[in-house]
Amino acid sequence: MAGAQPGVHALQLKPVCVSDSLKKGTKFVKWDDDSAIVTPIILRSDPQGFFFYWTDQNKETELLDLSLVKDARCGKHARAPKDPKLRELLDVGNIGRLEHRMITVVYGADLVNISYLNLVAFQEEVAKEWTNEVFSLATNLLAQNMSRDAFLEKAYTKLKLQVTPEGRIPLKNIYRLFSADRKRVETALEACSLPSSRNDSIPQDDFTPEVYRVFLNNLCPRPEIDNIFSEFGAKSKPYLTVDQMMDFINLKQRDPRLNEILYPPLKQEQVQVLIEKYEPNNSLAKKGQISVDGFMRYLSGEENGVVSPEKLDLNEDMSQPLSHYFINSSHNTYLTAGQLAGNSSVEMYRQVLLSGCRCVELDCWKGRTAEEEPVITHGFTMTTEISFKEVIEAIAECAFKTSPFPILLSFENHVDSPKQQAKMAEYCRLIFGDALLMEPLEKYPLDSGVPLPSPMDLMYKILVKNKKKSHKSSEGSNKKKLSEQASNTYSDSSSVFEPSSPGAGEADTESDDDDDDDDCKKSSMDEVGV
Repeated sequence: MAGAQPGVHALQLKPVCVSDSLKKGTKFVKWDDDSAIVTPIILRSDPQGFFFYWTDQNKETELLDLSLVKDARCGKHARAPKDPKLRELLDVGNIGRLEHRMITVVYGADLVNISYLNLVAFQEEVAKEWTNEVFSLATNLLAQNMSRDAFLEKAYTKLKLQVTPEGRIPLKNIYRLFSADRKRVETALEACSLPSSRNDSIPQDDFTPEVYRVFLNNLCPRPEIDNIFSEFGAKSKPYLTVDQMMDFINLKQRDPRLNEILYPPLKQEQVQVLIEKYEPNNSLAKKGQISVDGFMRYLSGEENGVVSPEKLDLNEDMSQPLSHYFINSSHNTYLTAGQLAGNSSVEMYRQVLLSGCRCVELDCWKGRTAEEEPVITHGFTMTTEISFKEVIEAIAECAFKTSPFPILLSFENHVDSPKQQAKMAEYCRLIFGDALLMEPLEKYPLDSGVPLPSPMDLMYKILVKNKKKSHKSSEGSNKKKLSEQASNTYSDSSSVFEPSSPGAGEADTESDDDDDDDDCKKSSMDEVGV
């Protein structure tokens, strides 16, 4: 609500801004792994940044809802065709290396069921520009928390984009968009003097924004708003004055418990600005009057969103010790389904990091192949295995794309092979590079009584959390040497000699959930780093 906006906060979030190149459109080649056919398209975005759209070979417009887009990747991070013939076909007659011109747009309704839009640009610079623009639009927090009015505008934009080659809007699209009650849709269309048969179509010019709003008012009448309107002084007049509107905002909408310095009530000048913003009748707006239509627009506007925009901005103190915060964490990150027989996926690490997780779990086991590559899986179950190295690469790729704050890697280390532990350490060092926290920060030594560094101190850093077994000096020299080798190679790696691999026929079971809780209690957070 308008009256609950703090007077001392300047919003840092930027509104959606679609570049001219996206609005005008750019030529791409679209390809799919399941087909050897490539399709030349012109990809565009609508001016509001709601959709990407292109026309296929059947002259039908295809849409991609930007709210479903999770990520945009180009270059070495994009998907490449597996078929050599398809790869050769995509590379014909273009400038620059194919790898640098490829774009992958990742989209889906959730983190598990995702799809890919594979594109090839004709120039490397175009691929980079579109990748950055798409990711910026898809991760815009204001776009992800649109007002009711913006959602209605989005529905209207979709109808205007999905027109026939003759430029007409098929009524079946309207019925599909508002599918909850076909009879009400039919009645609302008739109220606008439009045809109502599902097989009909209407010219775009007959379905203007004004007609669309009349259609919506008939589709979803709001008698409660008429009652509020009358309650605040419009019993005999078709409008509220600026003073009556101010009373509604400050007395009806505003929470009286709010601090009046931080959340001051609106003044008459501020209310007048709102009236001019939402009242469609300019003559009424200039006189400080707002009609029922303008009042409904105000209630559906950005000032009345479910979440206030300033709450989407960073508004917490991030300078306290790390242990003072709840951390957005993921358990069994690698799994796409149940932990007994579900599939593991490297992509899950990308998706959870992009969604905001700052702590992910890696269940590490000794690989049983000739290459002796460590793997990640759920021990003593039928879940599939994925490569430890590929997971580290995925984490490095997406760690800080949506947040600068530190990543915690919660290792549950069952690898008893010093050679494979050495590989794990080497992969972390090489792939994470300077992002990996190798030593305690100078200001925060690992001494008793010294607090942990803050999220601000650890921005763009990756920390490893894992238990490390101590070794008594009385143990044999060979065992001590082996322990030192593992510790030197990977200072937080577990040197435990547990069952090496979740092979069939083992009698043990992995007490995964208990171990995770135990890790958090027993593993001091000063054991972070490699």
